[in-house]
Amino acid sequence: MGRQTPLFKLHRELNARIVDFGGWDMPVQYSSQIGEHHAVRRAAGVFDVSHMCIVDLRGARVGELLRQLLANDVARLQQPGKALYSCMLNEHGGVIDDLIVYYLNGSSYRLVVNAGRRDPDLAWIGEHARPFGVQLSERSDLAMLAVQGPEARAKAAQILPEGTANAALALDTFVGRELGRWFVARTGYTGEDGFEIMMPAADAVPAWRGLNALGVASCGLGARDTLRLEAGMNLYGNDMDESTQPFESGLGWTVAMVPHEREFTGRAALEGIVRAGSPRKLVGLLLEDRGVLRSHQKVIVPDVGEGEITSGTFSPTLERSIAFARVPAATGSRVQVEIRGKLLNARVVKPPFVRFGKSLVT
Repeated sequence: MGRQTPLFKLHRELNARIVDFGGWDMPVQYSSQIGEHHAVRRAAGVFDVSHMCIVDLRGARVGELLRQLLANDVARLQQPGKALYSCMLNEHGGVIDDLIVYYLNGSSYRLVVNAGRRDPDLAWIGEHARPFGVQLSERSDLAMLAVQGPEARAKAAQILPEGTANAALALDTFVGRELGRWFVARTGYTGEDGFEIMMPAADAVPAWRGLNALGVASCGLGARDTLRLEAGMNLYGNDMDESTQPFESGLGWTVAMVPHEREFTGRAALEGIVRAGSPRKLVGLLLEDRGVLRSHQKVIVPDVGEGEITSGTFSPTLERSIAFARVPAATGSRVQVEIRGKLLNARVVKPPFVRFGKSLVT
């Protein structure tokens, strides 16, 4: 038995199918995975993301610490509550984790890191925090719900603490704010609008039931994965890990090489890659023949070399198979994928595949 979120018993009551995910017992689906996917694209769905690790960092030098620890530059965060997506790298430029960091004030930030990376992340951050006199607090007292979809914010506003709905609806994209006992952020992992809400663990079940009563669908990790891949969002452990660097993982945009004097961990390794060019890149694939793209399938690039699918699935929105693949940098617009001993044709496209319910590829 794995670790359980404050919503575990409710997931059982709702007949969710439970699987192990990063050491946690999590709902993969409640009824129909495709139905849950469409609910988010067309209306609203709620996900239990309480397995994610919430970490608060406090101290006079916390900004200095994070400018060293993260590849993106937290100096860009000036507005309280503003969020930044970043990779945390090792000395070789490999991705230890990807995370979201919120600027709360000059001496306080909040990080949300991946569940499966909780222990190595906490050890890495803690080791680097000590010389800066920064206090690290894991917020295991909090649950976290993601409410996503075109109707998500309007529905979620109805269950927020009294008198806070207007403030929540006024939040800009990628900004969070303390509203009563809840921290509400306009962020997500689906390519739709919505909120990610951090709240005391005791509030999670009433909040979930309240959303269900408003017609918000309970959604599991299966739908979350097809939604994030359609939206062109990476999954740690599939699309990047400590053996890969950001420029071959579609994450070069998260690396702030300017200002040049900022010495973040992994910078020296990345400078060589920037000068020489990354030998591999991450691309999107649309399968043109009949079949389903899956992780680890071989990608053949005629006259160039080989690559591998990192994430693949059937897209419910597009009704065709899509994938991310790490391929040689010289890869052009066409590749072949080896599926059950056959070479099937695929077209190279730039993710995302879907955004706000609309196809971005033809």
